Amino acid sequence: MAAKGNTGFFKSEGFRTFMSKYGVSVIMLFMIIGIAIARPMFLSSTNLLNVCTQISINGLLTFGMCLAITTGGIDLTVGAQLALCSVILGQLITNNGMPIFAGVLVGILVATCFGFINGFLIARFNMFAFVVTLSMQLVIRGAAQVVSGGRAITFNSAFTQIYYGKLFGVVPFPILIFVVVFIIMYLMFHWTKLGRYILAVGGNEKAAIASGVNSVRVKIICYTISGFMAGLAAVIMSAKTGSGQSNIGVGYETDAVAASVIGGTSFAGGVATMPGCLIGIFIIGFIYNGITMIGIDANWQSIIRGMIIIGTVMLDMAINGRSRS
Repeated sequence: MAAKGNTGFFKSEGFRTFMSKYGVSVIMLFMIIGIAIARPMFLSSTNLLNVCTQISINGLLTFGMCLAITTGGIDLTVGAQLALCSVILGQLITNNGMPIFAGVLVGILVATCFGFINGFLIARFNMFAFVVTLSMQLVIRGAAQVVSGGRAITFNSAFTQIYYGKLFGVVPFPILIFVVVFIIMYLMFHWTKLGRYILAVGGNEKAAIASGVNSVRVKIICYTISGFMAGLAAVIMSAKTGSGQSNIGVGYETDAVAASVIGGTSFAGGVATMPGCLIGIFIIGFIYNGITMIGIDANWQSIIRGMIIIGTVMLDMAINGRSRS
């Protein structure tokens, strides 16, 4: 009788609904527990704080990427924007002596403008997001090379405090920035008309337009926010490395996409949550940190990361597919 009851539980609608929402997170939780058993230091307060600090960069990129994917598109320029903003910061702050705050504003503004251009081309001319952002990735990465001349530009210690400084000597500034941005994004996405419009455009653009939603404006706003997030991430990344470099950010768009999709954002558009993105961001961060702590050879790390991401997304698709059947 017990076996029959258990079988009924696993086939129940409640269990299937739970797994459709949290199945990937449950599997990743077991993975994290496995890493912790293999390396007890994994769950130390020092390591957890370090992971939270490091994920702030990918986390910011993921928030912007989530908006782009939710509208049915994608933003492949975030890594290149990060690099361009980084070298612009170096030129303005180090080479031209501009105050840090002013330099940061200009750098973020440049990334935001490129985000706007992406959105304008995609929405106004109905171009494929993949083609536009892939092409703009080359443009922006080339601009970063031109601005820097292919050389790294070193920052002073005052600028690096953006990453290494702590509020009241306890909370690292990147974590503080990340938390504030998450709260703002959560409120915007789940409690404002813009958030509802984003989901509507991604779910059924024609129906959204028929309901009076300006889909062009919504898409432009989403890609502009994505550019802003890339600029903000560039500030933190530049402070972490202590220099402005044109070759940083390569492949960062992949991690942002992975975190978004693992967090439940649908490539078909119209399905996403900010808490889900947050879970995806932490999952990616813990996976990368765990792989390093276990001591897996660096040559294998990228292969393992890719396999884990593919497996996780396939699992999520299978679970959601069963829940809809």
